[in-house]
Amino acid sequence: MRLSSRLPQGFEPNALSATLAHLRAEGRPVLDLTGSNPTRCGFDYPEEEIRAALSQPSVLAYDPDSRGARSAREAIARHHGQGLRADELQLTASTSEGYGLLFKLLGDPGDEVLVPSPSYPLFDWLARLEGLSARTVPSYFHERWHLDLGALEAAASPRTRALVVVNPNNPTGHFLSISEWHSLTELCARRGLALLVDEVFADYALEPPADRLASALLEAEPPCPVFLLSGLSKVAALPQLKLGWIAVRGPGAAAHLEALAFLADQYLSVSAPVQTAAPRLLELAPGIRQQIRHRLQANLASLDQALTAHPRLSRLPVEGGWSVLLRRPAVDADEVCALRLLNEAGVLVHPGSFFDLPGDRHLVLSLLTGEGSFREGLARILALL
Repeated sequence: MRLSSRLPQGFEPNALSATLAHLRAEGRPVLDLTGSNPTRCGFDYPEEEIRAALSQPSVLAYDPDSRGARSAREAIARHHGQGLRADELQLTASTSEGYGLLFKLLGDPGDEVLVPSPSYPLFDWLARLEGLSARTVPSYFHERWHLDLGALEAAASPRTRALVVVNPNNPTGHFLSISEWHSLTELCARRGLALLVDEVFADYALEPPADRLASALLEAEPPCPVFLLSGLSKVAALPQLKLGWIAVRGPGAAAHLEALAFLADQYLSVSAPVQTAAPRLLELAPGIRQQIRHRLQANLASLDQALTAHPRLSRLPVEGGWSVLLRRPAVDADEVCALRLLNEAGVLVHPGSFFDLPGDRHLVLSLLTGEGSFREGLARILALL
């Protein structure tokens, strides 16, 4: 039986994943500087409060609402502020599911979405699984990252339905500037496109520029359809409690919300317990985020201190998010360098090419890593490079 052409041609692991599996099978210890799962990074979670939130008697009742429980939507609206109302929200089981619903909503098979790169490679597969294609448009770096607005407009075709941006970007940490935001909404309005804005890392500003766009909810009435995505995975550092959401604004918002509710009603994928617990989980979230921000800042300071003795190495600004880009001389391909670090130093990092970073000069490190492991991993990296 032939499988769908939307799936990969094969499921073989890439060279880095295969090498990592081999080393672990041999029992060789590996310092993982790529981790993005906060539940495995040693943070102090308020366990009793979380359990209590998930153990309320009402979790035993099932009263499905295709848009999601109003109590959860009201709590999410309070978290975002900016005048957001519960009626402007659609709940999903994850941000990834939110993309799937939006791609169903906005496109037909063969249509496309534009994605500024570097960016997270998941977008390509989320689009392909809905019969769409994700067309990448390179951004450029000059003191900080910038969208190439002219290239984005040139890339828009009659089959383009939406533009996807991440604010701040993963892994570059780039926040949209206010001027970029206005240019994007004007472009989308003029070309009849929707603007999808992923803000899962918006609560983790580290070195934010003064002109950053703090939220896509800046405008109550943007000139184009705007869909903001976020979720508990990063907002509350609880990726195991599957709850995401889409905030909808702009022309046609009421019709878009009605259509999203219809799509969500076909799955009803958001569990009753997490919706019931959402208000309390969001109340607990600031304490967890504070721990994470402290970790991110401490690891960034350790990196800066370590780099003072290595003038040929540097790091790019980290406006926000959980990652840092380490820049090195491009003496070999970045994937070759990552394999060498794994085999010879026992340190796992991501090559920049995994995220479409240009050239072979970048390695991507997670600032979420435990501080001791991060310092030890850095020492090994710098000794080898």
